[in-house]
Formats: sequence, C-alpha cells, structure tokens
Amino acid sequence: MLSVRRHGVRFLFLTAIALGISVWSVPAVADAAANYKAKCVMCHGADGKGDTPAGKKMAARDFASPEVQKMSDDDLIAITTKGKNKMPAYSGKLSDADIKDLITYIRQLAKGK
Repeated sequence: MLSVRRHGVRFLFLTAIALGISVWSVPAVADAAANYKAKCVMCHGADGKGDTPAGKKMAARDFASPEVQKMSDDDLIAITTKGKNKMPAYSGKLSDADIKDLITYIRQLAKGK
C-alpha cells in the first residue's frame, strides 16, 4: 500500500512539474511572437522571408536561407543584440531572455511552423 502511495505521489509531482514547464514556456513563445511582430515584421515580413518593401531596401535576410540557417544561435543573438549593417541593435530595447526567445521563434518560423 505504501509503495502505491509513493508511486502516486511521484506521478503527481512529476505531472505538476511537466505542466508547470509547459505552461511557463507558452508565455515565452507568445512574447517572442509579439516581439517579432513589433520589432521584426516590418523588414523581415510575417513569414521571415524579408520580402517587404523595407526588407528589400535594407537587404533583410531570409531566415530560411542556408546562409542564416548555418549561423549559430550565439551569432544570431549577437547580431540582434549589437546590430549589423542596416540591422538595428536591440540591446536595451529587449532583454537578453527576450532576444534568446526571439531567435528560437525565428528558427521555428524558418521551418514553416
């Protein structure tokens, strides 16, 4: 009987942790999508292709391009944080966590998800 209780308690504990992690990550995705819409869509477009008037003018990169896909997350974080060429710096405008979540978001966007 004690063994059944222990398994039940473990199950409930692990379930609570799993639910907590999944619920905790949903706002990060929502925040990343909101940040992308607010900061990136104008140049990179809703699909991340860079096929917008501003994107064409600024030579915005297509996130799905092999050139961008081979870049490490650290490289993309550095570009987003410090800026590069015509890309503005987002240091001080977005937190480090927001930038990291944004990179995860654009990786998913590039995969068409």
